[in-house]
Amino acid sequence: MSTHRTHRPYRTPRRRARLALAAAVTVTAALTGTVSQAAPPTPGKPAPGTPSPGAAGLGDPMFPLDGNGGYRVERYTLDFDWQAPRTPFEATATIKATATQSLSRFNLDFGGNTLHGVQVDGSTARTSRAGDELTVTPKSPIAKGRSFTVKVTYTADPTQTRHRDDAIEDYGWIPTADGTVVYPQPNGARLIFPANDHPSRRAPITFRITTPKDLTAVANGKLVDRTERPGDRVRWTYDSEQPLSTQLVQLAVGKFKLVEGKGPGGLPLRDVVPDALVEPTAEYRKLTPGHLTWLQEKLGPYPFNRYGLLVGDTDLAVALETQTLSLIPKADLLGTKVDAERNMVHELTHQWFGDSVALKSWSDLWVSEGHARFYERMYSEEHGGDSFEAAMKTAYAAHDQWRHDFGAPAEPTEPNLFKRMRYDGSALVLYALREQVGNAKFEKIERAWVTGFRGKTASTQQFIDLASKTAGEDLEGFLRPWLYGSKTPPMPGHPDWVVDPVQG
Repeated sequence: MSTHRTHRPYRTPRRRARLALAAAVTVTAALTGTVSQAAPPTPGKPAPGTPSPGAAGLGDPMFPLDGNGGYRVERYTLDFDWQAPRTPFEATATIKATATQSLSRFNLDFGGNTLHGVQVDGSTARTSRAGDELTVTPKSPIAKGRSFTVKVTYTADPTQTRHRDDAIEDYGWIPTADGTVVYPQPNGARLIFPANDHPSRRAPITFRITTPKDLTAVANGKLVDRTERPGDRVRWTYDSEQPLSTQLVQLAVGKFKLVEGKGPGGLPLRDVVPDALVEPTAEYRKLTPGHLTWLQEKLGPYPFNRYGLLVGDTDLAVALETQTLSLIPKADLLGTKVDAERNMVHELTHQWFGDSVALKSWSDLWVSEGHARFYERMYSEEHGGDSFEAAMKTAYAAHDQWRHDFGAPAEPTEPNLFKRMRYDGSALVLYALREQVGNAKFEKIERAWVTGFRGKTASTQQFIDLASKTAGEDLEGFLRPWLYGSKTPPMPGHPDWVVDPVQG
């Protein structure tokens, strides 16, 4: 996600505490309550193999109840019967999963919609809801290792949004004049469909979206079918092709034109553009093949089967790295070339960092956003934008203040997750690493990361370990103070750079 704005200044949002101690305690109990197969029975705990509840959350420090334990999703199939803008519609989510423990019940992350019923393997299941937690108790326990299918029927409300006081602003369903776009980051996918909603939990998705014939539906991946239906309706079927995190889902409906093209090596390109914006945005959209070429020279092959831009016809000035179909606000494509390219390159870089190599926890967001900002600024300097070094010197001066206000790069707090530290503040860590090891070793680290963890999740510690191995030197002592310390270390090669005193 990009926080770059050209049409309004950056606002310092209000700080807001959202972590609930009670929720954390609940998750801790849930996570520690499952006994391993090898453990002997203890009083008050189930014997080995005895069905027990899947954890209600994964215990992520930012969002303890996000994600769920006890099962692994193999595929989501979403059937949406879209009606009209801002109008509720009937929806079904079919989830194929595998139990990773013997399950007496399990949870789904689900909020903001009217639930009609849940079936597990064709039998009606009992349900209860508390906040965003949907607890499902199947008719019979599910044995460890067994595949099962969950079918959830509900009414979806395409006006459901939530708000954060950081760069995310509004998220969930974002209405447009004739339909919707989706902003799922960080955990708004649950407003769209029931899910295992955490960036480390990835699965492929099949989208089947029925719309009036004058509208077009789009989603991540490939259009595999378009079928006319009774009542002047059309069903659009998309396959994500590769697994994706729920925070990277895109699903949009509107009066769109699908503009197809070719990128480097014949890579299929597909832009999704509101009819009235096709010509006004064409000049900048045609820059994508050059962006792909530039990044592939730095990082190696693009990691997915296709790419494109979804032009967001909303007033929300936030770009988003939804997988294979980056969401770029119309304002960015109607402004200056330098500013448009910054956001375009930023979201494209995310396809390697954050999409292909996914976050293991939300504390690892610095890896994703830091790299996107790093290459955005590098590209911009080479193509008429501001000096990369000057931007990093400015970030260095503010770094102690950002550490104080927003947490160290790899140690955010939930209200400050998408603040300045995760963008220029995290790009600065990468800049320092390059200054420390030299450009040749740095480039080897970057390629090793996106190659070795392609299609996987990875953590900050894994980045430190891989950087050390690739560079041939122990970088733990160098990187940890940059990522976790309360004070900004000296910048290698720039002894004249000074950190401003902390205020407040």
